Amino acid sequence: MKHFLNTQDWSRAELDAVLDEAAAFKASPLGQQMAGKSIALVFFNPSLRTRTSFEIGATQMGGHAVVLAPGKDAWPIEFDFGTVMDGEAEEHIAEVAMVLSRYVDLIGVRAFPKFVDWSVDRQDKVLAGFAKYATVPVINLETITHPCQELAHALALRERFGKDLRGRKYVLTWTYHPKALNTAVANSALTIATRLGMDVTLLCPNEQYLLDERYMGWAQQNVAESGGSLQVSHDIDAAYRDADVVYAKSWGALPYFGNWEAEKPMRETLKHFIVDERKMALTRDGGKGLFSHCLPLRRNVKATDGVMDSPNCIVIDEAENRLHVQKAVMARLLRG
Repeated sequence: MKHFLNTQDWSRAELDAVLDEAAAFKASPLGQQMAGKSIALVFFNPSLRTRTSFEIGATQMGGHAVVLAPGKDAWPIEFDFGTVMDGEAEEHIAEVAMVLSRYVDLIGVRAFPKFVDWSVDRQDKVLAGFAKYATVPVINLETITHPCQELAHALALRERFGKDLRGRKYVLTWTYHPKALNTAVANSALTIATRLGMDVTLLCPNEQYLLDERYMGWAQQNVAESGGSLQVSHDIDAAYRDADVVYAKSWGALPYFGNWEAEKPMRETLKHFIVDERKMALTRDGGKGLFSHCLPLRRNVKATDGVMDSPNCIVIDEAENRLHVQKAVMARLLRG
């Protein structure tokens, strides 16, 4: 039985096949790949694109999705062993995963970090618990990585540049946000861009904003296997210059994880990392580089109106592609 927890767990051939199938779904949306099948979507955190696209995707393939929000319309869940469950949690992950597996054919899980202790959050206990005890395939709907977003992003790039993305200059840039956010999308963008053989620049304000060593390590491994390159830059103009793609994301500096008030004075000096027209003008062919973001995006905080409304902005294409790639993932997992 195969899960979809991280793209790094799947071979390049498998990822390419999923992207090919996603393109086919985009051209012909309706089918019966999930006829008589169902998926439980377990949301510990809010969702707009993920919930909508998975529910609609299941329906378009003839299946059914049931949405659960533990602590709201489902019992609070305990994930540790040896805990005396005399607090809020009413059931243990072992029972939850095994029971759901008797009802449904797939389980999707969204669970953001607690933002208290990165050494704990990086274990991804919620997702790992479902994967351990479920007897049906589990899909990561975003935890400390966001593999579904990776595939949607990759499909959008394929649509503009073709299937072979090797040699494309890809800039993953940190952007300011008034709050310290999850590193999940940044971890995933770094993973998929290096996996596809692009020349990747991680642009961040300083070394404190580097991503976790696990994902930096995956990126180095991918470069070795897929070609391309990886560099870290703190020079905004140099990073943007001649870029084919600029992908923006905000995230908190990991050395301050769980102590965000201490990080805030530093973060407040970094608003100039906004993606604006001047920076995008430095990209390929006199400013024809593509811009994207996972959404939601605060306009004129992360990126300007001019960038968002440019014909080179592919955020809506990427968001739409969530539907198509997730259908391809569900169909592939159901085929075994």
